[in-house]
Amino acid sequence: MRILVIEDDLDLNRQISAALQDAGYVVDKAFDGEEGHFLGDTEPYDAVVLDVGLPRMDGISILERWRRDGRTMPVLILTARDRWSDKVSGIDAGADDYVTKPFHMEEVLARLRALIRRATGHASSELYCGPLRVDTRASKADINGVPLKLTSHEYRMLAYLMHHKGSVISRTELVEHLYDQDFDRDSNTIEVFVGRLRKKLGSDLIETVRGMGYRMREPNE
Repeated sequence: MRILVIEDDLDLNRQISAALQDAGYVVDKAFDGEEGHFLGDTEPYDAVVLDVGLPRMDGISILERWRRDGRTMPVLILTARDRWSDKVSGIDAGADDYVTKPFHMEEVLARLRALIRRATGHASSELYCGPLRVDTRASKADINGVPLKLTSHEYRMLAYLMHHKGSVISRTELVEHLYDQDFDRDSNTIEVFVGRLRKKLGSDLIETVRGMGYRMREPNE
């Protein structure tokens, strides 16, 4: 899953981004409102962490423009403790949730997991497909209770397919959600990762839809 962090405090931005990366997310960073608005308008993110007080364009304006232009990704806004009006303005502008500064990083991670679950139609942090279980809270997976040894990219691909179980996901979409904006993206690597996952999961969970992409499906479908 790919996250955009828009925060002008350099240290806080890096702390949030590092925590997200440690949790298995792909992260892009922006340090002012104009850059953040551009990235959110042109790249496919699964969620955005958005500070309200930004230089060059404030967070509320960014959010209003995104929603007006039909951008529907979940947005978690960061607000100052004494600015209750920012919380109200953010929710009215289309924010899905908020965290008040200073905050514990675990709260940010938990709220993002919840936003992504809701956006993809899941109620639990544990996702299932036949004997496969993916624990998005711990960034781990197992088959019939036996832990799977996955690389970071294998886990990212598996988590994305599981969040969209039953839907056909194109190679391009997988590439966009496996790598950040600065990575030299190569769609050929997708086939390599799919092959590795099939060896670890079995060949019947990830279906190739000819000419379209891949789909995670229940074994008996």
